[in-house]
Amino acid sequence: MSIRNAAEKQKQLPVFDQSLKKIESLKLSGDLEETIRIIENLLSMNVDFTLRRFHVFGQYPAAMFYYSSMTNSTMINSEILKPLMYPPTGLGDECIEGDRLKSILFNDSLYHSGGRLENSLSCLVEGILLGETIVVVDTLDEGFMLRTRSLDKRGIEQPATEQVIRGPREGFIEMLETNISLLRYRLPSADFHIKTMEIGRRSKSKVAICYLEGVTNQDLLEEVDKRLSNIDIDAVLDSGYLEQFIEDNHLSPFPQVQYTERPDKVVANVLEGRVAIIVDGSPLALVVPTVFSQFYQTVEDYTERFVLMSAIRMARLVALVFSLIFPSLYVAIISFNPELIPTEFAVAVAGGRAGVPFPAIIEVLVIEVSMEVLREATIRLPQQVGGALSIVGVLVVGQAAVAAGFASPITVVIIALTTIGSFATPAYNAALALRLLRFPLIIMAGIFGLYGVMIGLILILNHLLSLKSFGVPYMSPFVPGNFQGLKDSLIRSPLWWMSERPAFLQPHDKNRLGTEAGSEMLKNLHEQTENVLEPNKVKKSKGASDDGESPPDHNDPGSGNTV
Repeated sequence: MSIRNAAEKQKQLPVFDQSLKKIESLKLSGDLEETIRIIENLLSMNVDFTLRRFHVFGQYPAAMFYYSSMTNSTMINSEILKPLMYPPTGLGDECIEGDRLKSILFNDSLYHSGGRLENSLSCLVEGILLGETIVVVDTLDEGFMLRTRSLDKRGIEQPATEQVIRGPREGFIEMLETNISLLRYRLPSADFHIKTMEIGRRSKSKVAICYLEGVTNQDLLEEVDKRLSNIDIDAVLDSGYLEQFIEDNHLSPFPQVQYTERPDKVVANVLEGRVAIIVDGSPLALVVPTVFSQFYQTVEDYTERFVLMSAIRMARLVALVFSLIFPSLYVAIISFNPELIPTEFAVAVAGGRAGVPFPAIIEVLVIEVSMEVLREATIRLPQQVGGALSIVGVLVVGQAAVAAGFASPITVVIIALTTIGSFATPAYNAALALRLLRFPLIIMAGIFGLYGVMIGLILILNHLLSLKSFGVPYMSPFVPGNFQGLKDSLIRSPLWWMSERPAFLQPHDKNRLGTEAGSEMLKNLHEQTENVLEPNKVKKSKGASDDGESPPDHNDPGSGNTV
């Protein structure tokens, strides 16, 4: 099904709410008292439900329904209630009936822009539940649904999980409208489209699909819409619910959908040809399709100069590899191949392990599990207490374990370096996958030595090569290889080198820097303007002036020397 037909499909979805099922087939009959009785039977037991009777233009009985906890009372009073109670200028006491009354109310009286007419009682009640205000007038077979939703929300703050030194300080919040506005002002393009659909039989959560028309591949849009439309669940309380339904391999420890709470990161991915998914009530947006290289890249990779950030990215990759294989390598070498260690260092390691009663594999597993428990406890405790606990756990407990002969000093150092390496991975879900894979690697290293480590790494690499995210190979652009994509993988090439969008996304518009002629023009302009104030050129200019020649007029646009 086309994404453009998502809204039409949502209107045809069956009603799963038990209370609404009773009135699913009922329409407004024009009898005001009957409508009030039906709605009161459904909602009157709620303390924030409000029913306000009044007369339209002082003549026609009417009623207004809304939840006071979800609506803006000032807007209701000034933009809805007051205009409906007083007739428009020039109308006087004229008697108006039928469709003409409906037209005058909707087109001439109401000062509210967000409104529509609806004759289904179940739709009207759903509107009340979503924070809209419903106005029903006697004898009219349609009610007015007016958008007056107003909920308290937290301010826009710096993302807690993706902090940067250089870059925007804004992050998504729980309100969908605010999140869309953060994307709109960063990408004010007519090609930037946002389609919405409802998912959740009871929560009816609004989900926004964001993409760039003319760039994003249409097949990708169709696949995203298909997977989202097939989700059948009671409630979607966070974007993580959708992630678990739309990923390709549900058993893989590696994430196949990227999440972020940074609007600039979402816009950057949309510009490359990806699709962003935002859920009302969640501050985390999903980005698909996803490849493995995205999980060790940060926003600062592109806001700082490429030489510095290429070195930082390589250090990040080293930390990623350390966090995966360092403990297993230690176990394999200590248990099976101690001859690989230099003699002096081997003597020091043997002296440290002299009083430890456990083999290396048991020692490492116990310390690793202890570190995972400590890390989890630090996250769950309040921030003020969690920081103190981490210091106490690392310093006091670690030192006490070494002093008691429970663990050797080298083991504590190995686990500490491994933990620091996992912290250097920007994406929490990718770091968690690597942390979990450390345990089977340690066990294989304790049983088979270095052969076990190599077998484990081959199995992990084979699994990575088999993964796909919405049809895109997970290890792109390494496998299948693509030279243009490799410019932004291990290192971050200069921005002017990355002239094309990622080929594995198959975007309609492949060029990112304009046409080749435009790129050549920019290159020539750069060559003309560089070294304008070079000292040698300035001295030559002064020498020419001393010989009697008039110095060039820098304010003359025809001189060619304008700075």
